[in-house]
Amino acid sequence: MNIEFITNKDIYEKVIQERIPLAQKFVWIGTSDIKDLYVKKKAKMVPFLEVLSDLIKKGVEIRLIHAKEPGEIFREEFDKYPALIKGMERLLCPRVHFKIVIIDGTFAYTGSANLTGAGMGSKSENTRNFENGFITDNESLVGQILNQFDSVWMGKHCKKCGRKEFCTEHL
Repeated sequence: MNIEFITNKDIYEKVIQERIPLAQKFVWIGTSDIKDLYVKKKAKMVPFLEVLSDLIKKGVEIRLIHAKEPGEIFREEFDKYPALIKGMERLLCPRVHFKIVIIDGTFAYTGSANLTGAGMGSKSENTRNFENGFITDNESLVGQILNQFDSVWMGKHCKKCGRKEFCTEHL
């Protein structure tokens, strides 16, 4: 594959549906906005959180960086999956605006789509956002995307951030 430009529903199909469920080691997700997101699992629609919960039960590490607290429906769904409470690492960073998905250090998506139904979800063509981005398995590009995520995760920018009053993680 190397690099492939994708838009709209392709983001949902190629990242959320095809790649994330096959993760073996880790899934790192960075998003500015996070809302309830439903995906097709076998013959029914389920919260994306169920997919993440299934991965945690298989020993896959899940990390999520987001810029603001998720909506009420997301929080209610989150509480239905006990594996997420103990097994998903979360970081709230109000400066995050990137949209990143990294899977096992060998595949990455980066683009405009937030982790929302209208961004990466299965919504119809008439109700989804106009999104774009690219997916890649290029080792160098995946490494650069991974490094950006990791630098935020590790708090590299916290001392000079200027928004510590909104962040409870790296004080």
